[in-house]
Amino acid sequence: MLARNAESLFWIGRYVERAEYTARILDVAVHQLLEDATVDPDRTSRVLLRVLGIEPPEHELDVWSVTELVAFGHDSGGSIVDSIERARENARGAREVTSTEMWECLNATYNGLANAERAARALGPHQFCHYITDRAAMFAGLSDSTLSRDDGYRFLLLGRSIERVDMTVRLLHSRAGDRTSSPAWVTVLRSAGAHDPYLRTHRGVLDAHQIAEFILLDRLFPRSVFHSLRVAETCLQELDQRPNSRFAARHEAHRLLGRARSELEFLPSKGLLEDLPSRLLWLQETCREVGEAVALQYFHAESWVAWTGLHGRNGTQLEEAV
Repeated sequence: MLARNAESLFWIGRYVERAEYTARILDVAVHQLLEDATVDPDRTSRVLLRVLGIEPPEHELDVWSVTELVAFGHDSGGSIVDSIERARENARGAREVTSTEMWECLNATYNGLANAERAARALGPHQFCHYITDRAAMFAGLSDSTLSRDDGYRFLLLGRSIERVDMTVRLLHSRAGDRTSSPAWVTVLRSAGAHDPYLRTHRGVLDAHQIAEFILLDRLFPRSVFHSLRVAETCLQELDQRPNSRFAARHEAHRLLGRARSELEFLPSKGLLEDLPSRLLWLQETCREVGEAVALQYFHAESWVAWTGLHGRNGTQLEEAV
């Protein structure tokens, strides 16, 4: 597979997952602001922006101003609209390796953003968030049902899994340090789409320690950090066609993912909340390093001609191919 197509699929997976997660987080935050009069809108909005990596403005924030930044903003670089636009651009440049249904889904989602925004301004942000999560779920379903299980699908799934880890870690980090009795822990479950699976697993008992453990370590929930790391690691194993090494991981991204997965797999659950902030920062840094390692391993292509600067007898600059 061409490096540019592999890179496009990788980033399509990341951008669609980012748009969906951002919509989920925004939807829960808006409901919290509208339903709970004791919540400080400015503080909650700034926590939300910090989670998403968006620089907060100096003026005071409320429901609509934070929605403008997170959902519709074009200058912040991390808005939902921006993620959908970038996913569509990558899909347009890789039409030969994406299915027609995938392209039509992304293109229709992009073309429907204006109508969804108008509906949100008339009926509330929930309309826009619901539109994005529905379309992202449709895209994921079409990807799983219309792509052959080849390298293209693996790059798409790899990007989706790495972004899912990063966004889930950001979400947990926003609550690290909160009281174990804080109702804000329930928002973590709802933002991650884990509320119902958690309640069924723990028979309705809401406990901060169990919530953090479920989101981080559960082996069966597809949005848990551990499950996503394992999926990403499997993708890298299948992408690497070289003979197995007898002594070490085959390349840096595989080593980083394997280390992170092993750390979580054998992590003692006792004292999880006390060590949570530093562990989450380490996982977030690991996601960044994995992204760089994947890009270097599969997407970085040096030019077949490299140029070095030389000087002629008269001191003029010359160029030489090496």
